[in-house]
Amino acid sequence: MDLMRSEKMTMVQLIIPVESAHRAITYLGQLGLLQFRDLNADKSPFQQTFVNQVKRCAEMSRKLHFFKDQIHKAGLFPSPNPASLPDIELEELEVQLAEHEHELTEMNANSEKLRQSYTELLEFNLILQKAGEFLTQSHVSDEEIELDEHIHANSDYADAASLLEQELQPELSSQSGISFISGIICKSKALRFERMLFRATRGNMLFNQAVAEDKIMDLTSNEMVEKIVFVVFFSGEQARTKIFKICDTFGASCYPIPEDAIMRRQITQEVLSRLTELETTLDAGLRHRDMALTTIGFQLTKWVNRVRREKAVYDTLNMLSFDVTKKCLVGEGWCPIFAKTKIQETLQHSTLDSKSQADIIFHAMDANESFPTFFRTNRYTNAFQEIVDAYGVAKYQEVNPSVYTIITFPFLFGMMFGDWGHGICLLSAALFLIAQENKLGSQVCLLKYV
Repeated sequence: MDLMRSEKMTMVQLIIPVESAHRAITYLGQLGLLQFRDLNADKSPFQQTFVNQVKRCAEMSRKLHFFKDQIHKAGLFPSPNPASLPDIELEELEVQLAEHEHELTEMNANSEKLRQSYTELLEFNLILQKAGEFLTQSHVSDEEIELDEHIHANSDYADAASLLEQELQPELSSQSGISFISGIICKSKALRFERMLFRATRGNMLFNQAVAEDKIMDLTSNEMVEKIVFVVFFSGEQARTKIFKICDTFGASCYPIPEDAIMRRQITQEVLSRLTELETTLDAGLRHRDMALTTIGFQLTKWVNRVRREKAVYDTLNMLSFDVTKKCLVGEGWCPIFAKTKIQETLQHSTLDSKSQADIIFHAMDANESFPTFFRTNRYTNAFQEIVDAYGVAKYQEVNPSVYTIITFPFLFGMMFGDWGHGICLLSAALFLIAQENKLGSQVCLLKYV
């Protein structure tokens, strides 16, 4: 192993039977000592041989990303250590992911409907409480006393009375056809909403409002916002139509409530009973969903690694081309000279495991292209090699600058942070990572084609 210069490379050709191609590429990827050339660079992605398998892997990746988002939204965390279960075939994994996605989608849809019903009942309950106070005012105000003194002073009072005076006299209001609309709206829209009602009815309306004590879920934005309960008193069907249109424009939710106090109390009891039932149902649904997500979380890391590996295998198979008989795949690539023996042993192992009757042909070729650069590293030099490669990769057989970086980088880093306290913190963190190297390293499963 020469740390000062890159390894000597050679171009090789592989002729792989179709029945053992998948297993051979998988084993070579785990070995990580062969870089394939793309022999189908002139073809579009849709003309490649294994495009359908790549699409399937992409679809499974989308489902796994959906599971991960659902787990984080539920406040859960996927298990960092995958459950030790035997590997399953890709087709079976695809079926399992589809079933889990359908189950979660259905649970989310049902939960959303129940939550919407719960929010509507909660708003209805607030309107029954707040609007009922406007309709059952038992105290006598100064305006009512003044109106009582002049109520019969004019025989045409019913025709000339203002809407405010009619509302303060229930008997007169019922005779004059006074109606009301009750609903709830976001507090931020209340002022503009009231102004629009005033202009649309030309001031012939009475707007009462009361602020809800707690924030309520907005069905449009799915956010907790402050809302107010309003009751609009008006006269005439034309005004009713205008008010309903304005309510729809501002996103206000209108709920009909009876004028009779006894009926309001009965409806309130029914609403409270329904709210209790919905709370129980929502809690049970959340527990069931959390159990399903927890089960998925135990296998999520393993599934993600499996799908990534399969997609990488099929992406590599798309770099190979079929021979004239369509029974073998031909591939070309680069490998270090010292790795030829390991690669041949790996190919023989894949042939035995796939139970193929034909062996894989592996031989060297003459190269007319520039050789790629490959540096052999170990656990200690790998980090410094990646730092150097981030700035640029040396040419073939050039001196490897990462060897000098092993000395210069810690020295310059120590000069920049010449502080005992900071240094002790960094040293403690480094010692912890070194102590947990095997445990943390086992959690990272990456497939590399070097």
